[in-house]
Amino acid sequence: MKFNSLNIHDSLKEAIAYMGFEALTPIQEQAIPAILDGKDLIACAQTGTGKTVAFVLPVLNKLIDKNNHETDTLIIVPTRELAIQIEQQIQGLSYFISVSSMAVYGGGDGKEWVQQKEALVNGADIIVATPGKLLAHLQMGYVNFSKVKHLILDEADRMLDMGFIDDIRQIISFLPKVRQTLMFSATMPNSIKLLSKNILNQPLEIILSISKPAAGVEQNAYLAYDAQKDKLLVNIIEERKLYDSIIIFTSAKIKVNEIVHALSRAGHKAKGISSNLEQDKREEVLQDFKSKKTRILVATDVLSRGIDVKEINMVINYDVPHDAEDYVHRVGRTARASTKGEAITLVNPRDMYKFAKIEKLIEKEIPKLTMPTEFGEAPAWNPQKEKIIKGKGNRHKPRKKPTSKGPAPKS
Repeated sequence: MKFNSLNIHDSLKEAIAYMGFEALTPIQEQAIPAILDGKDLIACAQTGTGKTVAFVLPVLNKLIDKNNHETDTLIIVPTRELAIQIEQQIQGLSYFISVSSMAVYGGGDGKEWVQQKEALVNGADIIVATPGKLLAHLQMGYVNFSKVKHLILDEADRMLDMGFIDDIRQIISFLPKVRQTLMFSATMPNSIKLLSKNILNQPLEIILSISKPAAGVEQNAYLAYDAQKDKLLVNIIEERKLYDSIIIFTSAKIKVNEIVHALSRAGHKAKGISSNLEQDKREEVLQDFKSKKTRILVATDVLSRGIDVKEINMVINYDVPHDAEDYVHRVGRTARASTKGEAITLVNPRDMYKFAKIEKLIEKEIPKLTMPTEFGEAPAWNPQKEKIIKGKGNRHKPRKKPTSKGPAPKS
C-alpha cells in the first residue's frame, strides 16, 4: 500500500514524498486508518517498523483545520533522545502545514525551561515530553491540558520498566476523560495490558512480530574472551571498509571511553555517548553520527531505543545486554523500514547463558562465526555454565579457571 492512497491532506502527501517515504510498513497500514477513524489503539510492533509515522501522520491530518492555540496532542516518551527524534519527525511531516510542536525534557538549562514553559502556557499544538519533566511543569500550575484530544504513549513498556507508571497516571489526571488514546509498545507484558485497560476505551489491538529483530538483519556472533574483544572488534570494522555508519553497544558506561580509545589506537575515529555526557554534547555527538561526520558511535543502551538514524550498516554488541529484550532494541537500530543490516555480538563465557536466552526469545539460533586464528583459541559454546554457577548462589566461590579471562594456556 502506498502513502498516496491514504485519505489524508495533499500537503501531508507532499511532505511524505519529500522525505522519501513510499510504501507503508505493516504497522502504518493498520494503525493510520484506525487513528483517522478516531479509535483508541494499542499497538505492539518491533523497533524500526515506522511507529512514529504511524501515529504522527494521522494526528497532523486532524490538525490541519485547527483554529485555536490550545494544546491538542500530548506524546509521552521514556527518553529525551526519543522526544527529540519524534519532534524532528513532526517538523518534517508538517513542513507544508501550520502546526507547532515542542519537545519537553530534562537535562537542559534555564533557557530551555523558559522555552518549554512558554510552549505549554501558550499552547503548542503538539507536546512531546518525558514524564518527569512534564510533571514538573504541571505541578507549577500554569499548564492547561483541558483541550487535549489525543494522548499517545510511545515505548510504553520501556516507560514502565523505568518506573514511570506513577508519573504517567498523574499526568493523565490532568487530561480530559474524553480523548483518543494511543499506546505503542515493542513488547506486551501484563503491566502494559493492565495499563491499557485503565486508560483506553475499547481499543483496537494490533500485534506485529513481538520481540524479534527485523527480517533484514543478518545476525551473527563471535565467542571471545574479554582479552580478545578489542582486537576482534577492530578486525570486524576493518573488514567492512564500505560501511559508513556503525553503532557499538556496551552495557557499561565505563566501557564507552575504553572502546573509543581502543579503536583510536588502531586508527579508527569514533565517538562515545552515554548518560554521563551533558545533553548539549550528546546532541552534538548524535548529530555528527546522523550526518555521517562520525562513522563509528559507541553507546550504552540509552540509545538502543529512541534514536532514528537512517541507513545504519551495522550494530556490534561489544557485550551481551543484560535483558534479552534489549538485544532486540539494539539490533533494531539497523535494517529499519525494510532495509538490510548486519548485527554481530561478542559473547564471553559468562554471557553465554544470557545469549542462549536471547536465542530462545527470538526463536532463532544465531550462527557462531569462527575466530581468526591469529587471535588465539576461542572459548567453546557452553550456555549452561552460567546457569550452573548461578544455581549455587554465594555459598561456594567458584574456582577460577583460565577460561574466564583469556585463552587457556597450552600444555
